[in-house]
Amino acid sequence: MQWLVGDITRLELPRHAYDLWHDRAVFHFLREPEDRRRYVELVRHALKPGGHVLVATFGPHGPERCSDLDVMRYSGDELHGEFGGGFTKVNELTELHATPSGKQQEFVYCYCRLAG
Repeated sequence: MQWLVGDITRLELPRHAYDLWHDRAVFHFLREPEDRRRYVELVRHALKPGGHVLVATFGPHGPERCSDLDVMRYSGDELHGEFGGGFTKVNELTELHATPSGKQQEFVYCYCRLAG
């Protein structure tokens, strides 16, 4: 196993190296359109054709801030829309996540496949 550390909007990853991209609670911190565009470009670059993408963000009724930072909130369709053409939405799920303090936060999971 290899651990990589870096800014996800500027990280260099090998081309077509990964079968699965899993993001739980990173994408919703990308508030600038350019940062989201670079993130999606990195996913396209790093995933193998036909690869799987599972991204979880705060849902439409989730918090507006997390860890003292403003966040974005998405429905499944809005999240899929950020990825654009070439990604087929396979499924989506909405979940109420219980925080350690007992609060409920709405999360949306979007599962897509990159065109093969």
